[in-house]
Amino acid sequence: MRSKKNLAIALLCAGTFLSPVVSFAESLNEALALAYANNPSINAQRANTRSIDETVAIAKSGYRPVISGNADIGRSWSKTKSPTTSFFETTSGGTTETTLTPGGFGVTISQSLFDGFQTQNNVNAAKAGVMASRETLRNVEQNILFDAASAYLDVIQNSLIANYRVQALQFLNEQVRSETSRFEVGESTRTDVAQAKARRSGAEAQLSVARAALRSSKAVYQQLIGKEPGKLRTPKGVHGLLPKSLSTAIAVATANHPVVKATNHLVDQAQFNVKSSEGSLLPQLSINGQVNRRYNVAEDTDRDSAQITANLNVPIYQGGRVSAQVRQGKEVLGQRRIEVDGSVNNVRAAVISAYSQLEAARSASIANKTQADAAKLALEGVVEERNVGQRTTLDVLNTQQDVLNAQIALAQSERDLIVASYAALSAIGKLDTATLSLKVAKYEPEDHYELVKDKWFGLRTPDGQ
Repeated sequence: MRSKKNLAIALLCAGTFLSPVVSFAESLNEALALAYANNPSINAQRANTRSIDETVAIAKSGYRPVISGNADIGRSWSKTKSPTTSFFETTSGGTTETTLTPGGFGVTISQSLFDGFQTQNNVNAAKAGVMASRETLRNVEQNILFDAASAYLDVIQNSLIANYRVQALQFLNEQVRSETSRFEVGESTRTDVAQAKARRSGAEAQLSVARAALRSSKAVYQQLIGKEPGKLRTPKGVHGLLPKSLSTAIAVATANHPVVKATNHLVDQAQFNVKSSEGSLLPQLSINGQVNRRYNVAEDTDRDSAQITANLNVPIYQGGRVSAQVRQGKEVLGQRRIEVDGSVNNVRAAVISAYSQLEAARSASIANKTQADAAKLALEGVVEERNVGQRTTLDVLNTQQDVLNAQIALAQSERDLIVASYAALSAIGKLDTATLSLKVAKYEPEDHYELVKDKWFGLRTPDGQ
């Protein structure tokens, strides 16, 4: 009777182990919203995008006049001896000493009238660079959101695994106690006791590893999302947001993925850079104006002056420098066009890989669920058979290990299935706040661009720095 009671308790522990209750509350979308708003990598890329916005204002400065002021002041001393001459002789005359404080100030204005369309092409190149930087920002946001989703699910997975390990250890503790009691009344052997203790020691080591993995995943979670994980709630994935067919997904990705769009904008930028370099071979026309006042030029004498000059500069030969710059720009343009092809191929491969992994994860999840259910039934049967002497203690321990392995595999495959859905959404370029319906203020890079693109002066940034 005592041995049956002990085995019943062990079976109860096995049942608890098979159905862990883990409380999760914080949703994945809430965590992603925090990452979107606070992640340092995203905020650093936003700052970089804002800095690139200023290149448009820098390029537009070529349309505007350049005004400079100048001033000077000095001190001079001179001494003059004047001889006195008569018909018969020359005698020493008077001596004149003069001390002056000459100085002056003026304003110079220079305005380019025609620069071979260099400024126009520089502005267009800067605008293309701004568009490329926005797509780069969008790609960084996607990558961080995917990493944050992976970190969120890693915490859940490792929490479940650690919980499984704890309950497995409880089961083995009960097995050691049961086998020790049975050995004391002669119903078990010393070998059975040793086997149970050995398996328990292994479970203790595995529990330590599981807890270390959980601590590591929590640290990554805090790094990406900006706070320690609370009670997390298992998400459903984003399968419903994905195109149903692979061909549609590839079409969406090649048209929408930020990497592809960024490389296309870089092609535009390279084209305008070539045109700007070619503009150096065209005539340059500018107008310069000066207004000056000089005082104390001679004793008690001031002088005002003004001048306006039109300058025409016709390039004839620059030592081959401009020609080399044009050829260099054309090679860069060719490189950018090749990079577009490469980015399209990379995105296409990423979509195919993501969809393949998604399908594999879905199949693995179904198979592991079936395996876990079957392993649970097998454990119940082995324990009953052990009660009537048809199975050994080692059979129970091995079957319990099969259940543990199946539950861990199921937790991993369920995590992989959800992560694969986010990977597929990222691969098609749709892992963003709008698609996910994140409750967070969307960062709009256009706002900063509109504030600075035509700014003529001012040292402070729009946010007051």
